[in-house]
Amino acid sequence: MHFTHNKSKYILMLTKSHIKLIASLSQKKFRTQHQLFIVEGLKGIKEFLNSSFELHQLFSVENVFNVEAILVSNQELKKISSLKTPNTALAIFKMPKLKPINENVLVVALDNVRDPGNLGTIIRLCDWFGIKDLVCNSATVDCYNPKVVQATMGSLSRVNISYLDLPQFLKEIKVETFGTFMNGKNIYIQNLPKQGVIILGNEANGISESVEAVIDKRISIPRFGDTQATESLNVATATAIALSEFKRGFTEM
Repeated sequence: MHFTHNKSKYILMLTKSHIKLIASLSQKKFRTQHQLFIVEGLKGIKEFLNSSFELHQLFSVENVFNVEAILVSNQELKKISSLKTPNTALAIFKMPKLKPINENVLVVALDNVRDPGNLGTIIRLCDWFGIKDLVCNSATVDCYNPKVVQATMGSLSRVNISYLDLPQFLKEIKVETFGTFMNGKNIYIQNLPKQGVIILGNEANGISESVEAVIDKRISIPRFGDTQATESLNVATATAIALSEFKRGFTEM
C-alpha cells in the first residue's frame, strides 16, 4: 500500500481538546451531537479518504497521508485508540447527509440487530453483493459505533444506511418484502426477484411482530443436519445466504 508523502501538511501537536473529543465519540449521543465518527487503521482510513466522506481530523504515527494531519507518537496513538493494538492512524470523519433510498433495486432491512460485529459484517456483505441501501430501525446498533466501523473494513463508505420507522417504510414501499423466518418457504426453491426488500431480525428473537405484520412473503433457509438441533443461524450468516440466493440468477461477470 502506497501513500504520497508530504511533510508540510503535518501539524505536530495533540491537544487535550482532541483527546476529549475522540473519547466522547465512543458514545452515540456525542457522535450525533457532533455529527462525527472515528475510523482506525490505514486501510479503513484510505477507503474513507477515497470516498465522498469529509475528513475532520487525522492523527498518524507515520507521514503517509497526503492530507493535513497531526503526527503522534505510538504512545499517544495508544492513548486515543479504542483498539488493543492500534494500527498507525486514527481519523475523525463527518457523518454524511441523508440520501434517498433507491426502492427499484434490492434493499436489505434490519430489525433490532444489536451486535456491532454482526452489523459490520452485514455492511460488508451489502458492499460485496452490490447492495447500495441498508435500512435499519432505531433499535439496531448505530452504524458509526467504532466496533461497527472497524468490522466494515471500509465498506461503510460505499453503503447508504438509513435509520427509520421500519414498519412504516415497509407499508409504503412499492416492491415485495421478504422476511426471513424459521418457518418460511424454502429460499432455495423460490423465484426471487431483482428488486425487493430482504428483512432480517434480532439475533435472539427474530423479526418483531410489528414488522412481521407488514411483510409480504416469508422465506427460510432450511436445516439439513440429521438431528435438526441447531436453533438458528447467525444473522450475518443468514444475510450472506439470502443475498447469494437473490443474486444467483442476476450476476453479471
